[in-house]
Amino acid sequence: MALEIERKFLLQDESWRLQADVGVGLRQGYLSHNEKNSIRVRIGGCRAWLNIKSSTPGTVRHEYEYPLPLAEAEEMLAGLCRSPVIEKRRYHVEYGGFTWEIDVFSGANQGLVVAEIELETVEQDFPRPPWLGAEVSAELRYYNSQLVLYPYCAWSAAERQFSKA
Repeated sequence: MALEIERKFLLQDESWRLQADVGVGLRQGYLSHNEKNSIRVRIGGCRAWLNIKSSTPGTVRHEYEYPLPLAEAEEMLAGLCRSPVIEKRRYHVEYGGFTWEIDVFSGANQGLVVAEIELETVEQDFPRPPWLGAEVSAELRYYNSQLVLYPYCAWSAAERQFSKA
């Protein structure tokens, strides 16, 4: 069984950009999302994947990922996925022996920036970069599957203010 152990954080500032790679544009759409799982199609560069993930909130979830032909993934995004499609640029930043993935959203989620780190165990300790902000791992509204249902552009001023903490 494939497990993903991931923690999600907001950012305090943009100093992470000094250490980031050039990033890759990602587009992803959801074929299905319910109380048990989400099924998404993701395109990054010239590669595509089908991803099945359990819907349990928190840091540990079941995850399965399979390569897809790019043309089929494009068809699925255009014709089968719920709108809006998630658009973002993913950057990688090395810090303290760990790789951080920083997603800078565009489209309906323009303005949202989230950092994620994948761990080997729930208890695994990791150094926190100075640009790291509040942890939002348990907050459903930051999950990509939820950003399709309630995009960042629809958040209230109060919700947006918190997201910049």
